[in-house]
Amino acid sequence: MTNGAVYDFLRDCQTIIEISFVLDSQLFFFYTFPSNSKIKQVFREDTMGRTNTIHLAHRETTFPCVLNFANIRLYAFVTLFVAMDVAIPWLCHYIHPLAGPTFLPMFFFILLAGLLFGWRAGLLVGILTPLVNYGISGMPFLERLPMIVIEASFYGLSAGLIRERFRLNVFWSLLGAMVIGRLAVTLALLIMHWSGDSNSPSIVWQAIKQGWPGIALQLILLPTISTALEKLSAFGHHE
Repeated sequence: MTNGAVYDFLRDCQTIIEISFVLDSQLFFFYTFPSNSKIKQVFREDTMGRTNTIHLAHRETTFPCVLNFANIRLYAFVTLFVAMDVAIPWLCHYIHPLAGPTFLPMFFFILLAGLLFGWRAGLLVGILTPLVNYGISGMPFLERLPMIVIEASFYGLSAGLIRERFRLNVFWSLLGAMVIGRLAVTLALLIMHWSGDSNSPSIVWQAIKQGWPGIALQLILLPTISTALEKLSAFGHHE
């Protein structure tokens, strides 16, 4: 078993386990921790009983740092991201009324929350951001609020799930989340339209045409930010 294969195995472990095997006449003991843990060590005991420690921190992945509902940090990050997701769209609207539909600032931190902290964070930020925004500023308009909540929730949820479960890089996770979110809101609009609602699913295509600068910025900035944070975290861990 090569060192790369050993590391891949350790990276994929989700529970604490202990494994031992013989390689080159030496007995190896591996103690592994959850895949998002900052502690990964390999303890090697040679035939003379001496123990050495090999740190694998330089190859570990610090993001996504998946937070579950029992982790208090989840709610701290959700609060922070919702606050930024409310403040920045308000600032964009203050600069120009069309800045929000063009640059899509509301979805920025929803997607980032899912990419960095998992589907739970993405889902909560996606649900809360439109509701808090509406409660404070009255935006988005009430008749569009359900559609925005559905779209935003699927963005955050799918970004986290794709990144966490399928282990795709940030760009493909982000692209997949964008597609799934728009398909979800299109399906919801179709159901409402068949039920007699006046809104047509074509408004999704209109929103895409108007918001293509925001989509482009998300595809450029979010992978860059995620990569920078991962390198910064790894650097801080080495220090």
